[in-house]
Amino acid sequence: MKKILALVLALCMVLALCACGTKAPPAATAAAATQKPGNPADDIADTMTSSDGKYELAFVTDVGQLKDKSFNEGTWNGVKLYAAQNKLSYKYYQPANGANATDDDRFNSMQAAVDAGAKVVVCAGFLQATALAKVAIANPSVDFVFIDGWALTDASNAPLKNVAAIAFQEEQCGYMAGYAVVMEGYDKLGFCGGGGGTNPACCRYGYGYVQGANDAAKSLNKTVQINYSWQYGSNYAASPELQTMATGWYQNGTQVIFACGGSMFDSIAAAASASDGFVVGVDSDQSSQSDTVITSAMKGVGEAAQFAIGKVYDGSFADIGGIVTTLGAKEGATGLPTATWSLKNFTVDQYNALFSKIVDGTVKVDNQYPADMSTATFSNVTLKVI
Repeated sequence: MKKILALVLALCMVLALCACGTKAPPAATAAAATQKPGNPADDIADTMTSSDGKYELAFVTDVGQLKDKSFNEGTWNGVKLYAAQNKLSYKYYQPANGANATDDDRFNSMQAAVDAGAKVVVCAGFLQATALAKVAIANPSVDFVFIDGWALTDASNAPLKNVAAIAFQEEQCGYMAGYAVVMEGYDKLGFCGGGGGTNPACCRYGYGYVQGANDAAKSLNKTVQINYSWQYGSNYAASPELQTMATGWYQNGTQVIFACGGSMFDSIAAAASASDGFVVGVDSDQSSQSDTVITSAMKGVGEAAQFAIGKVYDGSFADIGGIVTTLGAKEGATGLPTATWSLKNFTVDQYNALFSKIVDGTVKVDNQYPADMSTATFSNVTLKVI
């Protein structure tokens, strides 16, 4: 068994990471999620000037804003924290052309990081794969971390051992969020996802959300309605069009929308605030961003970045290089933030019991989402794909 690295998750759990093919560590407990820490990354500047003009730790953003209060920012916080705690220089890079960035744009950002002296480059998002494989082959002495990724190979199909991929079981925390809001008493839900339905992580979040809502509704002997859409989310950005759609949902009876896509949150939270609706946040605890947030489906992206960077500096990167490490509830890497949620009817004890059932396999959440959600059928959910 690999040594367990105890970290404080943003969702306030222990994150213990193991590479694929090794024995899993003891499960973290959901009860730890009742603690409420501050976020020390907020006190660390996003930009710094190194004395030699070199930057040892680098972060290349996914599409969307760096400070998206979600996926990009959560990962960046992990990089900053490791740098600050170990007195290392750091810098972030955003590919040119924003939401329209090409693989060449991503490669150029990664290569710029290497040219500026990066020893480790953390890349966020599944869209990085093609550029990341190219830059890793060109720079075999540099280590790369692929958050929300998979194992990459060269032209001969040999694994790129200077790339460590980390993936998450987003369907689990999506399930917990859907289950929780239905048990809370809501029966008209919504899901707005980023990436236009092509982002596997967002797809797993959404599919898990519907499964959780369905199982909770079944236990209550009721039917739940869910609006489900990828519209206006292709670039994960806030937009008037998305806000208008969400406002229409709320005004027509939707009570809670799962905002699953970076800065899309801003439009959905604004619509919720104007319509007395509620929001489920994503990736990190978004309760501080709006009083409309009743809970968040969370995964430990920042902690995963710290873990992988640490493997470079302790000389054990080979343990995770060339493979994908997949993390879920068993590793304490997915869950809900009980310290900050505003749920009143679904209790922490009920949540802990559900969490434990996911950990021990009593509750199994399917991650094989259909390419077209309109083809999916659920016993206690009426799903309207928009």
